[in-house]
Amino acid sequence: MSKTKAALVLEDGRVFRGTAFGAEGQTLGEAVFCTAMTGYQETLTDPSYDRQIVVATAPQIGNTGWNDEDDESGKIWVAGYAVRDPSPISSNWRATGTLQDQLDKQNVVGIAGIDTRAVVRHLRTRGSMKAGIFSGAALAGDDELLARVNGQPSMLGADLAEEVSTDGMYTIEPVGDHRFTVVAVDLGIKTNTPRMFAERGVRTHVVPSNTSLDDILALNPNGVFLSNGPGDPATQTGAIALTQGVLERGIPLFGICFGNQILGRALGRDTYKMKFGHRGINIPVVEEGTGRISITAQNHGFALEGEKGEVFDTPFGKAEVSHICANDGTVEGVRLLDGRAFSVQYHPEAAAGPHDAAYLFDRFAGLMEGA
Repeated sequence: MSKTKAALVLEDGRVFRGTAFGAEGQTLGEAVFCTAMTGYQETLTDPSYDRQIVVATAPQIGNTGWNDEDDESGKIWVAGYAVRDPSPISSNWRATGTLQDQLDKQNVVGIAGIDTRAVVRHLRTRGSMKAGIFSGAALAGDDELLARVNGQPSMLGADLAEEVSTDGMYTIEPVGDHRFTVVAVDLGIKTNTPRMFAERGVRTHVVPSNTSLDDILALNPNGVFLSNGPGDPATQTGAIALTQGVLERGIPLFGICFGNQILGRALGRDTYKMKFGHRGINIPVVEEGTGRISITAQNHGFALEGEKGEVFDTPFGKAEVSHICANDGTVEGVRLLDGRAFSVQYHPEAAAGPHDAAYLFDRFAGLMEGA
């Protein structure tokens, strides 16, 4: 472990001191915590974590190293990483390097040796907040560091989808026979999503977040998919209008995470910033129509307004709140009652798991088959 001093500074003045982990320097972002016990590589490379400093609740991080297969995108997206006990060695047959080396290589500033339990309790009480990690030459007096932290923009009102989206369209071909074609709007898509479609015979055209409806229709899709992603959904006027255009034409639509919030807003619902959000791979969700409970992976700091079992009018027909979080009653899914569009707040494509909700990809395939 590095002996270089480091500090995690929160916007309310709380300071946690430790040592540098990864690159040395300064990073700013929103401090959030993730309750996943495994899958740190997938977490770090998830574009939904753009501009967030992730605090790991698992006490030891890095013991399985880093490999060439589990990235959920082409880079690490977290703004910073805070851990308690970084493993001094990597022990996994798939590892091609260490977490420390990868953080260094991608210039991700982190901190180790802090009481992450205390950090998480603080964030659960006070809520997610602006933060910064500082080490080496970036260290200064506490007042100066606090001023840097509070000078950054808030996550409320942050428009980040275009920042993480693909620059141009690319296509993932199906495994085996071609059954359907889906256009996936990349608001921060993860690698495993097109892979899940491919396993079901789906050709996936992944398109930038600002793609027009005409360009999507020109691809003659059987369905449209709205991906996960970072930032405030209220900023996504283009994606919301695009979704409304898809709904007007009756094209089957499926959204996850950020895509759930986009569909909800297209249906006339409001969104709000949660106190500390849901981030982890152990969050229970109840599907209202069936009573089915899934343990899910989640990463979101915003949510849709609504109540358990609520049915509401939209310009596209009646819709309902289809899923709720068993822990706190947060809306976890909406759908049109005619079945042609649905979304969930969690990650059915979850890697490193759980896989309870993978059936939703089959549900979408069935929707396209019946269209």
